[in-house]
Amino acid sequence: MRKNLTRFLPLCIMLTMLTWGCAQNTTTPSASTVKPAATQKKAENVYKGKIVGKSNKAKTISISVGKGDKAKTLLVKFDDKTKGSEFAKKGEAAIITWEKRGNDQYATVIKPKLAKLPEGVTEIKSKELKKLLASNTQMVLVDSRPSKRYAQSHLPGAVSIPVPQFKTTAPELLPKEKDKLLVFYCGGPT
Repeated sequence: MRKNLTRFLPLCIMLTMLTWGCAQNTTTPSASTVKPAATQKKAENVYKGKIVGKSNKAKTISISVGKGDKAKTLLVKFDDKTKGSEFAKKGEAAIITWEKRGNDQYATVIKPKLAKLPEGVTEIKSKELKKLLASNTQMVLVDSRPSKRYAQSHLPGAVSIPVPQFKTTAPELLPKEKDKLLVFYCGGPT
């Protein structure tokens, strides 16, 4: 009898563990690991992507969200309360924050989605550039706006290298020395 009990004991222990688990999770999540409901909801109410179309008559914006096969086009309405509707331009990247009103999604804020600066590149503000120009700091100043905008006006000493022509024009206009200060400027989300 004892021999039979010894034989079934490991099987009984394993069956017990499978049924009730090895240990219960008695810990509660810390405050730092739990996101407030408002934060979670806000993240859900943001679309980032390329504007596919905008209808001022229907007051709607179509935005493509996601990449590759997972991309989908979503429709968001806008009204007079929507801030930044001028940034919803076809073909431009945008960030749309929206809220639910009845069955519809209404854009509350639209911002241009700007590219991140590459590693090793820093942004300077207009005031800093003004100081550099006033102190006659040696630099190459590049106007990356379209040629027409450059022709209308540009900073003194700036060379024109529009973004679409950068690969072809930059090698001949930028210095060969790698230790020269390069300052690029544009007129917005160029």
